[in-house]
Amino acid sequence: MRNVLVIYFSQSGQLKEIADNIANPLIDDPEVNVVFYNIEMETPFPFPWNKESFFDAFPESFMQIPAKLKPVPQAVLDIKYDLILFHYQVWFLSPSIPVNSFLKSPEAKQLLNNTPVVTISGSRNMWFLAQEKVKALLKQNGALLKGNIALVDRAGNLISVITIVEWMFSGKKEKHLGVFPLPGVSQNDIDDAVKFGNTINTALKSNDFDSLQLRLLDQEAVKVSPYLVAVDKKGNYVFSKWTKIITKRPDKRKKLLRIFVIYLVLAIWVISPIVYILHMLTYPFKIRAHKKTVQYYKGVESA
Repeated sequence: MRNVLVIYFSQSGQLKEIADNIANPLIDDPEVNVVFYNIEMETPFPFPWNKESFFDAFPESFMQIPAKLKPVPQAVLDIKYDLILFHYQVWFLSPSIPVNSFLKSPEAKQLLNNTPVVTISGSRNMWFLAQEKVKALLKQNGALLKGNIALVDRAGNLISVITIVEWMFSGKKEKHLGVFPLPGVSQNDIDDAVKFGNTINTALKSNDFDSLQLRLLDQEAVKVSPYLVAVDKKGNYVFSKWTKIITKRPDKRKKLLRIFVIYLVLAIWVISPIVYILHMLTYPFKIRAHKKTVQYYKGVESA
């Protein structure tokens, strides 16, 4: 009997549905024991969010400051796992606070050490640098990263901003104004995620994880946009400046966060299109560099 642990945190239920679909082929295998662990906060974050609480989570999210979690059930800790499927979302270009808090816990070290791991993210579109941060924490915990699946919203960058924000603040996954596409990972992609479970189960049964990522890539588990990687890197640089400004003045936190929101709106709707135009103009001169970028972020190795 092989033991598989499915770790996830899900507010809206989207990532839980993805986790269920990927795990289904393993659950159906009588030779595999699948255990689910839902990361829970001592003080839960709200869903739907309100504007103040949403942006108040920014500094701690980006700086990867852990918060208190409910204890991991002893029944989960008592098993030695052959594989861990680790599901996470991206908050402000970093792994979400619940996920980051778990990865920095002693329990994570106990569960992850010397254990093959497949990371699965569900995000709007920019997961690249968040995955690098997850990689670093997995390495600190002695985990063996063997695969990565990145499911994203397929809508255009600016369209998805509108639809995701509406979803986060309303709690309703529906077509905004009746004309915008549904927010988040498409239902087709969620339903189709079962194919990854079949591939993962084959690797598990043969105990051959070294070629797993290549097989997942054949199933389009990861798509990389050099433009979005560049935006992600620029965003991380700017966010690092903002978090320093905000955390150094706790007495002005609310005011500084309001200013940050104004900056963020301008960056998304004014600066981002300009960056995209510049990216397209310079693309022919950077083809080799872009190919290296795509190859790197499709893989599971660390820089």
